[in-house]
Amino acid sequence: MICSQTNKGFKMKEKAKIKVIKKGVKPVRSSQPKDEVRTKRVAAREMVSTVSNWVSDFQSKKSEGTKLTFDKLFRQGPQPTES
Repeated sequence: MICSQTNKGFKMKEKAKIKVIKKGVKPVRSSQPKDEVRTKRVAAREMVSTVSNWVSDFQSKKSEGTKLTFDKLFRQGPQPTES
């Protein structure tokens, strides 16, 4: 029962309205067609492939430069004499 306040105190209402919400399993429809999902997957794969290629190119260039630097630094050649 639901109470309401009046001048003399609280008064009980005998007929209260109750709203019933039924929970049922509704089929969930995807908002996007399957072709769009596949297209997004293909685009994502291409992006990952491109970035992976950039990273591997960067690493190979860095490796080649480091190797040349060490070769020049530690090259066997005439060394200065100590005095």
